[in-house]
Amino acid sequence: MNETLRTLLFPFERGVLDTPADGRSLALGPDAGFRLPGEFGGTLALVQGFRPDHLALANAGFEVTAEATGENYDNALVFLGRHRRENEARLMEALMRVRPGGLIVAAGTKKDGAGSFRKRIETLLPITDHASKYHGVVFWLTRPDAIAEEIVAALQPQSPAADGFQTALGGFSDDGIDRGSQLLADNLPGDIKGHVADFGAGWGYLSVAVAKLCSVTQIDLYEAHHGSLEAARHNMARMAAGMPCRLFWRDLASEPTEMRYDAIVMNPPFHTGRAAEPDIGKTLIAKAAKALKPGGRLFLVANRPLPYEGAMEACFSRHGEICRDSAFKVLWGKR
Repeated sequence: MNETLRTLLFPFERGVLDTPADGRSLALGPDAGFRLPGEFGGTLALVQGFRPDHLALANAGFEVTAEATGENYDNALVFLGRHRRENEARLMEALMRVRPGGLIVAAGTKKDGAGSFRKRIETLLPITDHASKYHGVVFWLTRPDAIAEEIVAALQPQSPAADGFQTALGGFSDDGIDRGSQLLADNLPGDIKGHVADFGAGWGYLSVAVAKLCSVTQIDLYEAHHGSLEAARHNMARMAAGMPCRLFWRDLASEPTEMRYDAIVMNPPFHTGRAAEPDIGKTLIAKAAKALKPGGRLFLVANRPLPYEGAMEACFSRHGEICRDSAFKVLWGKR
């Protein structure tokens, strides 16, 4: 059980809050390790848009969706993370979907700023109480009969944007175009043709660049973060109109890829928490190699220190480096 879940359950376990015996509960943002004590009753709906966690929760037998649905829940459990605006959006979701008088409990770790988030919410809403435990902060409140306009204005999520693109709350590079992705886009060869895939497409910056720069017939976008994929859908329709594309909400590390491609572009993720995890990128390089047709090419960007050259050598008949700057390198491989 992770620190956020332990902290969230603390007031229930200590008897400060009554454990729901029945009714309808909503959990916003639980991760793969989520569980509740057996005394939690009624029905429980989970919302998780990150595909690996979503699949783990579904495999554990929970009812889980990528986006919240339904109204008049009796309770909501809000899991806070590192992204302030995403936390605000989750709390606003709880306020909109829980019935007046229902209980809302939110928790997060101190290192992710849950303490300052609680203080900010306290300036907007009457918080019943709070506690610190397990390196985290939990607070709870009763859903008011009416939600004041200033609360909506402060917490209602706006579609974030960067240089004309719609981005996604909590997704990769939600505040601007990533320098690495831009370096890759600026150095893609113009002879890319045929059926192309964007692995870890985010909100679609690289796919739009490929559509504009290259003579391709179709682009398939694969992304694990549901909100980013929906932003990519919007960006492709608006900024690459007429380009046939398909979007796949997919965890490339664990789910199969049926199609075979003439080229793949990729800015692979290299961490799930704070520490670098190069094996994620190595796994995706191997996955990309298998998804390419004979003679197909992979183009990827990575932080300079990441040791991907060995994976490229193991997976491709030919490989090399196109360019690098002070922070990133652009690599290529050919099957």
